[in-house]
Amino acid sequence: MQSMYSFDAAIEQVLDRIKGPIKLALPLGLGKPNRWVNALYQRCKQLPERQLKIYTALCLARPQPEAGLQQLFVEPFLERVFADYPELDFLSDLRHGTLPANISVEQFFMQPGSLLHCDVAQQSYISSNYSHVARDLNDHGVNLIAQLVASDPQRPGHFSLSSNPDITLDLMPLMEQRRARGEPIIYLAHVHADLPYMPGDAEVAREVFDIHLQEEEHTTLFSTPNMPVSLQDHCIGLHASTLVRDGGTLQIGIGSMGDALTAALLARDASNAAYNEVLQALAVTPETLAGSVAIGGSGGFEQGLYGCSEMFVNGLLKLADAGIIRRAVYPDLVVQKLASADALDDQGAPKSVQTILDAGFCPNLTADALAHLQQHGLLAEGITLQAGELQLPDGNQVSANLADAATQAALAAYLRPATAGVVLHGGFFLGPRSFYARLNELDMQQRQRFAMTGICFINELYGEEQLKRLQRRDARFINTAFTMTLMGAAVSDQLEDGRVLSGVGGQYNFVVQGHALHDARSILLLRSWRESAGEVTSNIVWDYGHVTIPRHLRDMVVTEYGVADLRGKNDAEVIAALLAITDSRFQPELIEQAIKAGKLANDFQLDECYCNNTPERLQAVRAGNAGLFEEYPLGSDFTPDECDLLRALNWLKSKFKLTEVFELGKAALDAPEPAAFMTHLQRMNLAQPQGLTEGLYQRLLLAGLQATAEA
Repeated sequence: MQSMYSFDAAIEQVLDRIKGPIKLALPLGLGKPNRWVNALYQRCKQLPERQLKIYTALCLARPQPEAGLQQLFVEPFLERVFADYPELDFLSDLRHGTLPANISVEQFFMQPGSLLHCDVAQQSYISSNYSHVARDLNDHGVNLIAQLVASDPQRPGHFSLSSNPDITLDLMPLMEQRRARGEPIIYLAHVHADLPYMPGDAEVAREVFDIHLQEEEHTTLFSTPNMPVSLQDHCIGLHASTLVRDGGTLQIGIGSMGDALTAALLARDASNAAYNEVLQALAVTPETLAGSVAIGGSGGFEQGLYGCSEMFVNGLLKLADAGIIRRAVYPDLVVQKLASADALDDQGAPKSVQTILDAGFCPNLTADALAHLQQHGLLAEGITLQAGELQLPDGNQVSANLADAATQAALAAYLRPATAGVVLHGGFFLGPRSFYARLNELDMQQRQRFAMTGICFINELYGEEQLKRLQRRDARFINTAFTMTLMGAAVSDQLEDGRVLSGVGGQYNFVVQGHALHDARSILLLRSWRESAGEVTSNIVWDYGHVTIPRHLRDMVVTEYGVADLRGKNDAEVIAALLAITDSRFQPELIEQAIKAGKLANDFQLDECYCNNTPERLQAVRAGNAGLFEEYPLGSDFTPDECDLLRALNWLKSKFKLTEVFELGKAALDAPEPAAFMTHLQRMNLAQPQGLTEGLYQRLLLAGLQATAEA
């Protein structure tokens, strides 16, 4: 068994065993051993002759609040939620342009918007599909993997890759080929006590890792607090929820639109009458609602869903706890054929021997075939094969021909539930503190239902394609975009000037799967408009200087105003469908642009029923159905006062430019007296403002609190 190393000893091992450049691969998101990486980084800063290249994605950092009101709100919250989470030293230096010459950082996905103004990060961004990252890292010659892992006293010979088997499981076999050719390769594991131990593919023998780090001190895992779900997002989630088919497959992403979809699916199952009432109120016409429901449904989930998502998000866990994510899939093709043919009962056992034959199993049972059935739990242990006869535990003998009626009758008592069934495959996870706590509450058998595995299994169809096609029936791959062109191209990762907001990640993979699976759909969620500093702009535009998903892969788009089914439609039909879910403030200009380009007929008229796409109409729907529009449907890390404050700060940011003194002054003059919101002012340390600046902050905050309280 490998020895436990101190941080310093581990660094010495790396410096000694890797003579040339150290090419360090760190997992995306949560799985980085930040404290040890910081120690290695600081050591290499002192050794300019040693080159360190860091390859990673989604470097997690506390939000960087702007000075002023935002800072007064955020800093106490950060201290409470993130506590002693260790920031990455190289990320700070990257932001400030102070990386030393011997150290470089390349990422294939960035914390959204965090490095938009960092030239070095923009220049070193690698645009790569998530499923191609392992290949690309191996081609770069990565020679060191460092990863947070979980341990369990009941599994002393193993570690769990836990939150991040995604790239590691795909990359290690490629690196092992290079190790066999004599290249120095090191795998380093750092145990974190709070990281949930996930079994299955994520579980690896401890001996796989060359260096095991001692736990020198406890630190807080990074979490992503649930953010408020707006009216826009709730309406998007409600429309999208009608596209999900009972018994099917679901992939969703992180963020408030994903939370809104989760909330809508929970309501569809638990509060179905109220759910359908809201859908009818939201629908432009009964026909538009009927079209969406025909693709998915609006009833409860009798069969349940299977989750297949590169990111195991909090919403998917909530759906599993509610019994919606419950359709089991299996790693064995024969067992999966049985499941897909509805030949397994509620406990997962074959309904009859005949159903096993119907799934393609050879009737003449050989020793290997018997062992296969027993290995996967379909037949009880204790049955043996001797001279063409099955010896049963009760002493009886029957023919080994499964088509024989007597054999089928005798074996009925020995049929057992299939083993290794899972209800979700995920590549990585990241979420609020409650998400990690909930996973840790589950016993190992319950956790086995959530199979963390390599990203290539989830994001691609090739490799075990027959099995994946059976598992991923009626798949709905649901992702988000921030801009959509009127011709159906989607923008999700980059601005048109070339600056990267986040990254492609696996979105392209899932869009392609949505087309490759005969009964699947790719669904993109989009807010039809946005507001900043009082300026309202459309997120549906005529054209844009960059696309993430090209228009030849267009499929379904959902805004707060409805669903546009673009599959197989010609350009004029696509434009008309997107105009129907565009905010009406922008429809005339877009129609004019499309006519000018010759893509719409000169006499084109949008049906009047789509000309009332306004926030006011949606607000009226919410007023009559407030129960389905919770601000934090999946829970919150914010206190009630903080929820009010966050709402007020977002309102101020959307309505005013902080440089416009006149507008700010007018808002301050209209503010109520401090006594109306005293506990909120105390939370912001503005109950007794000191000086003119704090006085203005107090008045602005009061104006925002009053405006949002009245909304």
